[in-house]
Amino acid sequence: MSAATSPSERRVSARIGAISESATLAVDAKAKALKAAGRPVIGFGAGEPDFPTPGYIVDAAVEACRNPKYHRYTPAGGLPELKSAIAEKTLRDSGYEVDASQILVTNGGKQAIYEAFAAILDPGDEVIVPAPYWTTYPESIRLAGGVPVEVVADETTGYRVSVEQLEAARTERTKVVLFVSPSNPTGAVYSEADAEAIGHWAVEHGLWVLTDEIYEHLVYGDAKFTSLPAIVPELRDKCIVVNGVAKTYAMTGWRVGWIVGPKDVVKAATNLQSHATSNVSNVAQVAALAAVSGSLDAVAEMRTAFDRRRKLIVRMLNEIDGVFCPEPEGAFYAYPTVKDLLSKEIRGRRPATSVELAALILDEAEVAVVPGEAFGTPGYLRLSYALGDDDLVEGVSRLQKLLGEARA
Repeated sequence: MSAATSPSERRVSARIGAISESATLAVDAKAKALKAAGRPVIGFGAGEPDFPTPGYIVDAAVEACRNPKYHRYTPAGGLPELKSAIAEKTLRDSGYEVDASQILVTNGGKQAIYEAFAAILDPGDEVIVPAPYWTTYPESIRLAGGVPVEVVADETTGYRVSVEQLEAARTERTKVVLFVSPSNPTGAVYSEADAEAIGHWAVEHGLWVLTDEIYEHLVYGDAKFTSLPAIVPELRDKCIVVNGVAKTYAMTGWRVGWIVGPKDVVKAATNLQSHATSNVSNVAQVAALAAVSGSLDAVAEMRTAFDRRRKLIVRMLNEIDGVFCPEPEGAFYAYPTVKDLLSKEIRGRRPATSVELAALILDEAEVAVVPGEAFGTPGYLRLSYALGDDDLVEGVSRLQKLLGEARA
């Protein structure tokens, strides 16, 4: 071993040094910095509702601030009353009956995902990851010692993978399959029949399933959310559900998520969290309690707005030559392919990749989008339509003008 690579000389560990920055947060930060500098940037980067957190949730948090009960440490796994409420909410929304002892409250969905993988993966275990994927999934798997194995779906299948594709990726080292519906970044929603087929395939081969249900309430048209452990009961002993309040209740900054799973796995993840962070902020937990226990009326209002924006952004994007955007059925993202624009001349530049195209768009149109490389599929862009209608129209109009100049 050379001096340059010896442990005593390495300033950042190889494990952490291999992690990439969150591309979505990086794009959002750059857009906000440019706006702060006075540039009229419109950001489609962050997956963050533009609505304020509903007032009754904020009021609950304010009251919690005044209560000395919440000024102290509380159980690392979550407030007992919140865990009970999450169990009731899970039955209400998913038809999946669980006990409070099967729940761990985490600092947002990201911590839930990492701790879930950390609790079940040993070094070298493989996780099948359908792509396009949210940028955090493979990094969490690697941090937990696992190996992400990508299975790619494209616009021709509505970004949905088949059982046949999953089976082709399965090896003797496969331990987990990741299932996400509705999807970030594509907005794809699996039918109940397709979800059930994937669940039965996992049971047949003794695989674990980690399913991320964070967008459960954001489905449109004829699409329907289905919870895998609810429709495939045989899966429950090897299924971990990740969820949270961030998207449904416009609470991204409150940082409350949770894991639902088998008791032994949840206990192991709770032990990990007891050393990593201890309890989630009590004030945020009380806010989450108000959210999951309350009415879904505010959610319905947001979903109506997202549905309107969904149709608008897809129509406007598909008016651009060289762009094709399937209509997303859930979440709040559009994921158009821009492969036909690559290497064409746009204002004296020939972007060869979607990374280069996204940079050109930011420079020339002052619009921030996330390139498909961040999600494992070059040649695409992700645009969040969780922003105001006026900004959406202005931003996509700028794209239409700029990309309309593309020449061979």
